[in-house]
Amino acid sequence: MAENKMREVRIEKITLNIGSGPDPKNVEKGYKLLETISNMKPVQALAKARIATWKIRPGLAIGSKVTIRKNVDELLKRLLKAVDMKITESKFNENGFSFGIHEYIEIPEVKYDPKIGIIGLNVSVTLTRPGFRIKRRKLIQRKVGNNHRLTKEDAIGFAKSKLGVIVE
Repeated sequence: MAENKMREVRIEKITLNIGSGPDPKNVEKGYKLLETISNMKPVQALAKARIATWKIRPGLAIGSKVTIRKNVDELLKRLLKAVDMKITESKFNENGFSFGIHEYIEIPEVKYDPKIGIIGLNVSVTLTRPGFRIKRRKLIQRKVGNNHRLTKEDAIGFAKSKLGVIVE
């Protein structure tokens, strides 16, 4: 009997994020790093609230991020090699998983740049199934049924079988 295509889990997007605080030099370094890793143009994350002790005010750039939706398999395998293909179970949730990379030089094929220094980044992988578009479309939005939603176990199973991740 054939597997149901609508139950197939796939990667929707990968989001790379670097939070660098209020220092403009660190924001620029994070921006350049994301540009070299993803070959895409990142966007700056702006502060929404004022936090006087951290010297943050609304509209101040405090980080950068990039969302990748195309050709994610090759990049994700490189990013997972930086953490030795190991992710703890607590980093999985209902719609994907996240992990951090302490130093970007651990990523294969990424060379050390003295202008950037040593910076870490966060990686968030969002998973989906066919049919999830009905909750985001403009006309006639509907809810996704409980039996079609992704669970934490589905995300762990996908990471183990398709990506070769070791879940600890």
